[in-house]
Amino acid sequence: MQRIAIIGCGGSGKTTIGRQLADKIGTTITHLDVVYYDDQWNKMDPAKFAALQEELVSADSWVIDGNYAGTLPIRLKRADTVIFLDLPATTCLWGIAQRRMKNRGGQNDATGVYDRITWGFIKYVWGYRKEMAPRVRELIAEHGQHADVHIVTSRRAANRLVAQLAAIAPA
Repeated sequence: MQRIAIIGCGGSGKTTIGRQLADKIGTTITHLDVVYYDDQWNKMDPAKFAALQEELVSADSWVIDGNYAGTLPIRLKRADTVIFLDLPATTCLWGIAQRRMKNRGGQNDATGVYDRITWGFIKYVWGYRKEMAPRVRELIAEHGQHADVHIVTSRRAANRLVAQLAAIAPA
């Protein structure tokens, strides 16, 4: 377990799990939102974003959290461990609310990204399991079949998984 791709809806816990596992295997975590958006929420050029991910996954050890289905195959092809946090919308929305309260609506200390909650984002989170999750599952089946794949559907299961992976991770 040296190359970990963490995928899931906003508020699913990608950053929290990613930090814990990165610490355990002695590597850094890359938050794709930090890479993709600048301080004014302008998006990175798609070709540049893909090239940067190719560079990131060429390292021997990494943890990358983010969804971005268009570039997910880049991460899946090189990952040895894939964690898909397929949590209910209410759980994710609660996670977003907690993060917002913790950061007082400002910059997320863990990632450096400013929380940006829009009606479009809430609709995306609400519809994620119906609209995005099937695509993510297809991409995992197509590009991640060689990896140790974990699909998690609750916070409790996510906590158990992290404990199990941390116990077997190289120190």
